[in-house]
Amino acid sequence: MSPDRTPGHPTTGHPTTAQPTAPAHGRAATAERGQDVIHNIGYRGYEGPRLGRSYARRALFTQSLRGSYGLGRSAKSKVLPMLLFAAVCVPAAILVAVAALTKSKELEAGYAEYVLLMQPLLGIYLAAAAPQAISMDLRFKTTPLYFSRPMERSDYVAAKYAALSAALFLFTAVPVLIMYVGALLVKLDFSDQTKGAAQGLVFCALFALLHAAIAAWIAALTPRRGFGVAAIIVAITVPYFLITALQGIALTSDNGSAIGWLGLGSPGTLLDGIQSRFLDGRSGFPDAQTLTGTQGAVYLVVFVALVACFYALLLRRYRKAGL
Repeated sequence: MSPDRTPGHPTTGHPTTAQPTAPAHGRAATAERGQDVIHNIGYRGYEGPRLGRSYARRALFTQSLRGSYGLGRSAKSKVLPMLLFAAVCVPAAILVAVAALTKSKELEAGYAEYVLLMQPLLGIYLAAAAPQAISMDLRFKTTPLYFSRPMERSDYVAAKYAALSAALFLFTAVPVLIMYVGALLVKLDFSDQTKGAAQGLVFCALFALLHAAIAAWIAALTPRRGFGVAAIIVAITVPYFLITALQGIALTSDNGSAIGWLGLGSPGTLLDGIQSRFLDGRSGFPDAQTLTGTQGAVYLVVFVALVACFYALLLRRYRKAGL
């Protein structure tokens, strides 16, 4: 009589193990878990006020203005704006100290003239602030979120441009106010200093409007922050030094009448001509040449045209599909 054998697989002959059969109630529970069920977890509809486009513009303006100085960002992001801010304020205090020590009747530099002297530092600040406010949104593709309702493309452009202009205005106006308060403390003439400070603040506003428009448009052309920084520095500094050199050549070649017209070639010299003609500032042109009446009118027209042109280009950039 042969020994008992475990039944094997019909093809391999290896022993097989009997599989347990799942209970009927387990199969029913699995089927129930697989079914789609809607649960009421307590969500409630929003019944508060709809703040609309104006609130969205204000919120974006505030956030962009704070970001221009590193507020609301990491500590590392605050270092450069604050260092540059201190760098433009300290010389203003030094000018006041010099006037006090020498008992001078006026400051060594006028209010508008001081802003022009600080152009290299202002260019660095603007080159850092504009890409941070604009290029980063393009890089991380957050602009479609802004353009969802209720904010429109024009609202976004207006808020960003206004924030950048306000940031640059504060950057230039605070040193002017430091000079003004210091001049009053050292008992310089009140009426002269008040008039000069008011003209200086007007110049700060003109400076901010033009340079913010240029920097915002350049920053909107590329999502690369580094490219935006380099392009803004080049656009602001290179034309200024080039036009200044050409003006010097015109003076040495006895062609002084061309100095004023050459000043239209860069934002810095354009604003220099405006402040010397209309704001009683000292001209930075070679031989301290000031503009004629015709040249002054042309300077104002070119200034308005440039601001309007760059703002229109910025709007056109954000009308592009996909932004």
